[in-house]
Amino acid sequence: MTNLIDGRAIAAQIQGELAVRVADLKRRGIVPGLAFVRVGEDPASKVYVGRKEKACAELGIVSETHVLPAETAEAELLALLARLNATGHLHGILVQAPLPKQIRESVVFATVLPSKDVDGFHPVNVGKLMLGDDSGFRPCTPAGVVELLVRSGVKTDGAEVVVLGRGNIVGKPMAAMLCQKNKHANSTVTICHAATRDIQAHCRRADIIIAAMGVAEFLKADMVKPGAVIMDVGVNRVPDASSKTGTKLVGDVDFKNVQPIAGKITPNPGGVGPMTIAMLLQNTVRAAEKSLT
Repeated sequence: MTNLIDGRAIAAQIQGELAVRVADLKRRGIVPGLAFVRVGEDPASKVYVGRKEKACAELGIVSETHVLPAETAEAELLALLARLNATGHLHGILVQAPLPKQIRESVVFATVLPSKDVDGFHPVNVGKLMLGDDSGFRPCTPAGVVELLVRSGVKTDGAEVVVLGRGNIVGKPMAAMLCQKNKHANSTVTICHAATRDIQAHCRRADIIIAAMGVAEFLKADMVKPGAVIMDVGVNRVPDASSKTGTKLVGDVDFKNVQPIAGKITPNPGGVGPMTIAMLLQNTVRAAEKSLT
């Protein structure tokens, strides 16, 4: 079908635009720099950081990765972040989640300087997002969803949007972005979660559904209005006897059955995922540009 929103193609388009900005920065004596911090040996985290390192290298962003043991104390991680905050050639810092249980994510996010918080999780940047202040950094995944909507010609002005999930990384910032009074938002947003009554009814009236609950194939065909735009943010590993590993990755949308009904839909993989990295690169380039002012 032709209703797929190609996240890989749109991410490549954005990276092409960023390459021009990186070249301009280099002519002005600035090479964008990004530090990755990973605590422990979580397999998924290693893969995610590896992809981000590769994307940085392709764009001409200098990156460095700091790996700490899983048993690292919170104070030790905060000391590393203080050093990275003070390092002039690093314009962005990303601490890869999840973190070990002895480390509080909220404290870590608040320690990274807002000016280097390319993940958009510092309370200052969260506050700016809520206020509609574009001077802060926006979280990468919801920002990527907005770009997909805009560049796919999806009308958000006045649209009924349902966000499935109320997490701090996707759900809440997603809702905040789309309800702002500006050109690429101005939507009526409903956040649904585990305690929402008759969640199916909310979904069936939506023009746009953004699925970020972390529940495999939660959004079924009978929950979708014909012609609705479906954005699948979920990443879930489920059993699959036909796979060599015995598992496979699926999204939060029952893609096979929802696609024929949807007006537009993101595949998974190949939809939102590439955009998260593209937005991280964009935030890093922007942080480097802001360092010149």
